[in-house]
Amino acid sequence: MKKLLLLVICLSLLTSSAYSQTAPDSAELTKLLNDFLAGASVNDVAIHDRFWADDLIYTGSTGRRVGKADIMRDVRNAPAPKSDDPKTVYSAEDIRIQQWGNTAVVAFRLVVTTETAGAKQVAYLLNSGTFLKRDGKWQVVNWQATRKPKTEEENKRDVTAAESAFQQAVLAADAKKITSLADGTFIWTHTDGQQMTREQLLEALTSGKLKYTKLETANVTVAVYGETAIVRGETVRQRSSIPTTPGTGDSAPFTAFYTMTFINQGGAWKAVSMQTSRAPSK
Repeated sequence: MKKLLLLVICLSLLTSSAYSQTAPDSAELTKLLNDFLAGASVNDVAIHDRFWADDLIYTGSTGRRVGKADIMRDVRNAPAPKSDDPKTVYSAEDIRIQQWGNTAVVAFRLVVTTETAGAKQVAYLLNSGTFLKRDGKWQVVNWQATRKPKTEEENKRDVTAAESAFQQAVLAADAKKITSLADGTFIWTHTDGQQMTREQLLEALTSGKLKYTKLETANVTVAVYGETAIVRGETVRQRSSIPTTPGTGDSAPFTAFYTMTFINQGGAWKAVSMQTSRAPSK
């Protein structure tokens, strides 16, 4: 029994020692990873071609499994970024490297920082890659990405910020911000039963057909169900219509209840629907 216990202790020490050793090529591999993430942030085709091996197997956080040819096709066919497009920057934290000769495993926490119309959202993924050194060059032959879930409180905070930003964008008739905060399938069902798509909302706001001089919210609650969130609240708003006769002014303020639905798209919460209904007259 004593011999068995001694053997277990020795094996534990050997395993701990092997894990804690610094990989001989850790500096090179760390630089390769950081260079790749910087290039991926600007959709650099050359850096993708350098990083991935031809026989790559890549399993993304959504379960999609692809090869290098698929990645290169997506990168090459990506539309040219516009000045007002969301800016996404990738970086790495907690990098851990283990190496066995010409094979190495690099595990790290990927930080995805997306800036949209001045607002930042951060998502985290746990990534690990198997690197193989061939002809003196390290390349990735296998990659696994797993999205790190946020806590309920973190999700509620992000949804609350997205909802508040959306309401302020409507008040300011900020088409750019609304585009970034609302999904292309967004539908707003108004108090009179009329439904408005995102494009119709943008056209109404930019043309002045729909204009708010007051939009305040209160008693806002957020409930998160996985990748979906429901926001409920009250709003006091005042509309200004396009004058049809001289002296026409703002309409009277009114109170409405509203419900908004958000979905999580790659770490960013986007509005897909809103329903407003007037409070009953007292």
